[in-house]
Amino acid sequence: MTVQPHADSATPITVTCAVLTVSDSRTPTTDKSGQVMHSQLAAAGHQIGHYHILKDEPEQIAQHVQSLASRDDIQVILLNGGTGIAPRDTTYDAIAALLHKQLPGFGEIFRQLSYAEIGSRAIASRAVAGIHISPQKSTLIFSVPGSSNAVRLAMTALIIPELSHLSALLRADL
Repeated sequence: MTVQPHADSATPITVTCAVLTVSDSRTPTTDKSGQVMHSQLAAAGHQIGHYHILKDEPEQIAQHVQSLASRDDIQVILLNGGTGIAPRDTTYDAIAALLHKQLPGFGEIFRQLSYAEIGSRAIASRAVAGIHISPQKSTLIFSVPGSSNAVRLAMTALIIPELSHLSALLRADL
């Protein structure tokens, strides 16, 4: 028996994304990870509908993400930073509660790819992805570590290759 991949759409879907950097110290000038997300999304033909730097405060993160998820023009929310295990790393805790459907394969594969690059330190990553479902729509959410290398890895190996496909699946439910 052979495995057949899903047929890709003949026309790639342009997705409008929100990029959020979670950091107590970054500014728009020093936010290299946010810049990597911007450039990778733009190079793939996607749009940036919102960009913001948030402090590592779980309530603020959750409120901002919920607000973005309710916007008609945002299909995907990408966060970087705050996914480790230090006391101020609260992004996972804020985001996981908002995901109605988790995509466990994202975190699993991301940690596997990270292990190949950084070794056993990959176990400290709490990268997560899933779907926030509201009465109006479903929104994809990805949350990755804040290092620019981790962002580049997640974007090139996982997020960009699947973004149009996953978005199309969510739109099909409407």
